[in-house]
Amino acid sequence: MEERVFGRLFTPIALRGKTLRNRIVFGAHTANMAVDGLPTERHVAYYAERAIGGAAMIVVEPMPVHAAAVLTRGNFRHSDDSVIPHFRKVTGAIRGNGAIAIQQLYHVGQHGDADNSFHPAWSPSGLPSYHDSDGSHRMSEAEIEQTIDGFVQAARRCREAGFDGVEVWAAYHALLDQFWTPWSNRRDDRWGGSLENRTRFSREIMTRIRKLCGEDFIIGLAVNDEPDVEVALGREALAEIVAYHDRDALFDYVTCGSGSYFDFYKLMPTFLYPEKLGADLAGVLKSAVRHALVTAESHIRTPENAESVLSEGKADLVSIVRGQIADPHLAAKAAAGRPQDIRGCLSCNQMCWGRRHRDYWISCVVNPSVGREWEWSGDRFSPSEKPKRVLVVGGGPAGLEAARVAAERGHRVVLAEASDRLGGQYRLAGMQPRRTQILDLIEWYQRQLEKLQVEIRYNSYIEAEDIEREDADEVIVATGSLPPEGGFQRALPQFESLPGGGQVLSAEAIMAREARPGKRVIVLDDGGNWKGCGTAWKLAEDGHEVVLVTPDPMVGKELQRTAADVPLRRILAKLGVRFITESAVVEWDGSVARAASLLDGSEQRIEADALVSAATNIADDSLAMELEARGIAFTAIGDCTAARQAAFAIHDGRKIALSL
Repeated sequence: MEERVFGRLFTPIALRGKTLRNRIVFGAHTANMAVDGLPTERHVAYYAERAIGGAAMIVVEPMPVHAAAVLTRGNFRHSDDSVIPHFRKVTGAIRGNGAIAIQQLYHVGQHGDADNSFHPAWSPSGLPSYHDSDGSHRMSEAEIEQTIDGFVQAARRCREAGFDGVEVWAAYHALLDQFWTPWSNRRDDRWGGSLENRTRFSREIMTRIRKLCGEDFIIGLAVNDEPDVEVALGREALAEIVAYHDRDALFDYVTCGSGSYFDFYKLMPTFLYPEKLGADLAGVLKSAVRHALVTAESHIRTPENAESVLSEGKADLVSIVRGQIADPHLAAKAAAGRPQDIRGCLSCNQMCWGRRHRDYWISCVVNPSVGREWEWSGDRFSPSEKPKRVLVVGGGPAGLEAARVAAERGHRVVLAEASDRLGGQYRLAGMQPRRTQILDLIEWYQRQLEKLQVEIRYNSYIEAEDIEREDADEVIVATGSLPPEGGFQRALPQFESLPGGGQVLSAEAIMAREARPGKRVIVLDDGGNWKGCGTAWKLAEDGHEVVLVTPDPMVGKELQRTAADVPLRRILAKLGVRFITESAVVEWDGSVARAASLLDGSEQRIEADALVSAATNIADDSLAMELEARGIAFTAIGDCTAARQAAFAIHDGRKIALSL
């Protein structure tokens, strides 16, 4: 079946004398898991799980090549041979499970982070950072030579640590790209000006790596597509540069991503962007190179996406990063003809880039084992020694994951859901614009539960006496949370309800179509996340005139960490949504609201037909309290313990199921 559906994806291919078992790459990304600059068992298990899952080539988290290149708390030690024995464990785990092991080498140039490096950022021409408000240091000839040697010595360490090769990072307007780009390379010496001079830095790096590391050592190159920024290299200019390197066979493959420090939001594109973003540049470069393989990367989430890119002749390889974070066995499932069993990435960035943005190690909303593979055995579940009868109350994210993993481990599971469908309030999130991947996830759970023979009882409102009759060995309460009534605002904690007496609708009621607002709607967004922003988007898309009021200095404050806030605000602005920031609603009478600035107290009057509140929910713990009062043993998980985001509910579900 896989030959018919994914024939190109599972065709082996040769790379510098090695054979990749398929065309799927697990591309480089900052997992941010190092401790004291060294890879740990967390790294080993993380990469091993993707190799076990069938990826053909794994490009390990980037290694800074110089003190100026350190970018995150979890970066590896630069310029230090002490990393070699630790990386041997990583490469052993990757290669021992059938994949090729590569490490990316990087230097961000002018876009450095002094908070982590405590070092001036080095760049060709001393231009300012797009990472923060810092400037950079114009590199001297000696510093250029020192940096070239930093790349070469980092490659040597990789060779000695057992890597099959390195990927030299020239993407996102990092240091190599800064030398290539006329806007950022204003030098008048042998490192600037002509194409030959601007590429001298990168050509020297790759030439010297080849000389030191040998003919059997793979050298890759990472570049990016940035068609929306005038000063960035266009596709034709980039193709000329890549072809110039390829002419002398300086590298063996080139990876094509999207976005840059100029437009960071396309770098890890959320669901707000089209899929297969890196494929167009890959197609251009495919026609420009004679020796190198071409890898398409960026928002290629699924085997279907990957197969289409290969079928169109745009690339030789495909890098699926977040898709294999979400399901490390994506490749193996697709190869076995089971793509329907792949747990799809939501393209939300909440726990991958979202946690990296806060300088934590990464995880995943739909796969809480990410970063915990070393203690939770990845995405492979050991059978329970004593199978039990398990009752799960509630079919939201927490209950779904608890029921699934418990059944995977051999327990007999009953899932009782009060409504006529699964998903709980998470389903409402999936009804917001462009968020149908959430609905796909809920359907995936339903398929898995049916396959695992979980007994699902719909329209089943469970009370304490019902649980007593069930005679279950384990009771898991996952009854979720409820929207608050009255329009409470964190900025006005003295008011339990919004003054004025007007009816306040919940975002949940709007998305469930339980309420029909009039033409003019105020969305009072107290959370700064998708609940308020996505509801405002849905209302505006349906033709309502929307005013979004938030106490935050910007709309979508909580979405900054996911790189979704700016693209979202652009969409809302185009739909005519009016923003009122750093303000609270001090009165609502049902037809007029008074919004007061939290800065100077000035007020503005807003006429509206409805006011919708998007605020933090309240735990629905009534069943848990009833069971506790009766002395019935249970475990509460998810939002019924405290209202949080879906990632933590799914984490709770897996954690309790693993403990049974």
